[in-house]
Amino acid sequence: MEVIHPRCAGVDISKKDAKVCVRIQGRGGRSTTSIVTTWGSMTGQILGLKEHLLDEHVDLVVMEATGDYWRPFYYLLEDDGLNIILVNAHDARNVPGRKTDVSDAAWLADLGAHGLVRASFVPPPPIRELRDLTRARTIITQERTREIQRLEKLLEDACIKLSSVASNITGVSGRLILQALIDGQTDPAALAEMAQRRLRSKIPELTQALNGRFTEHHRYMTGLYLHRIDAHTADINDLSARIEAAMEPFRFARELLISIPGFSTTIAEIFIAETGADMSAFATAGQLASWAGTSPGSNESAGRVKSTKIRPGNRYLKGALGIAALSCAKSKNTYLGARYRRIASRRGPAKALVAVEHSILTAAWHMLTTGELYNDPGADYFTRQTPVKTMARAVRQLESLGYQVILEPLQQTG
Repeated sequence: MEVIHPRCAGVDISKKDAKVCVRIQGRGGRSTTSIVTTWGSMTGQILGLKEHLLDEHVDLVVMEATGDYWRPFYYLLEDDGLNIILVNAHDARNVPGRKTDVSDAAWLADLGAHGLVRASFVPPPPIRELRDLTRARTIITQERTREIQRLEKLLEDACIKLSSVASNITGVSGRLILQALIDGQTDPAALAEMAQRRLRSKIPELTQALNGRFTEHHRYMTGLYLHRIDAHTADINDLSARIEAAMEPFRFARELLISIPGFSTTIAEIFIAETGADMSAFATAGQLASWAGTSPGSNESAGRVKSTKIRPGNRYLKGALGIAALSCAKSKNTYLGARYRRIASRRGPAKALVAVEHSILTAAWHMLTTGELYNDPGADYFTRQTPVKTMARAVRQLESLGYQVILEPLQQTG
C-alpha cells in the first residue's frame, strides 16, 4: 500500500498523558522505524512534545478524539506549521485483542501514513468561542425548563391545577398568581382575578384550579424554584447579548438562514456556531448532511441492504434542526411542510422529520455557498411535478367514498 506521509505521528490521548508513536518510512519503503514515547498532558509537557515532533520533521500528526482530553494537545500543537488531524474513534478502531495505548498510537500512525483516516471538522478559534456560548445557552435553557417542570410537580402536590388552565405557568398571569400564593393569599376567587389578557376568559376554570392545599412548605419551595428560574433567565439574557456581539462577522449568514421556514434567530445562531458558516469545509451538501447525522447509513452485504439507520451527529445542531423541522411540519403553505406530509403518509413522522432536516441542510449549504436567500418552491411543488398522479389519486379517493367521477377540462374564458 502506498505511503503518503513518510514521517507520521500517532497520538493516543488519556487524561494524564499521551502515547506518541513517530513512524518513519525508510527509503524505497524497505524498512520502517517506529519510536513510542510518553508525554504528560500539562501545558509545558505538550509544548515539549511539539518541539519533539518538529525535530523529527513529522509531516502529519493523527490524534484520536477522546472525550475532551484531546483539546489541550490539539490547540497547542496546531501552531508552528504542524499538520494535525483529529479522527473519530469509530473510524480508527484498533485490531480486536491488541488494545493497548502503545498499539493504538502505532495504529494511528500507520493509518495516517497510508492516508486511511478522514479528518474531523474542528472549527477555528472564533467559531469555537461562539460555539461555547450557544451551547451554554442551550444547556441553561434546558435546565430552566426542568425547573419549571419541578415547579409544576410541586403545584400538583399542593392540588393547584394551574397548568391545566394556563399553558405557561411562569408567564405574566402565572407569576402574579404564584407570588400571591407565596405571600399567603389562599382565596381562589381573588387569585383568579389576577389573570391577565386572554386568561381572563378562563376565570371560572381558574377559580376551580386554584382551590388547593398550599402550605408553608409549598410557599418555600415555590419561591426557591422561581428564584432558580429567574437566575437561569438572567444567564440566558446575558449569553444572548454576548452571542449578539460575537455574531457581528456572521450577520449576513444569519439573515440568509432566517429566510428558511422554521429557522428562528436562535436556530440560525446555533447553525453558524456548529458549522462555522463556511461551507468550504464541506465539499458537498451531502457531506454536510452526513456530518450532521441526517443521511441514511450505507450497510450492504451479499446483495442485501441491512440497517440504514442514520449515524450519530452533532447533538446541538441536530436538536436545533429538529425544532425547525417540527415548525415546518406544521406549516401549510411551504414546500418543506408538503414534503413532510408526503413522506409521513408513507414512512411515518419520524423518518419524515429527518428528511425535512436533510432538506433544510441542503438548502442552507447552497445558500451559504451562493449568498442567495431561500426561494421556497411552494406547497404545490409536488402537484406541479406529477399532475397526472395527483389527479389519479384524487379520483381514487372520491371513488372509494362511493362517487362516480367524470373529469372535464375547465372552459377557458377570453
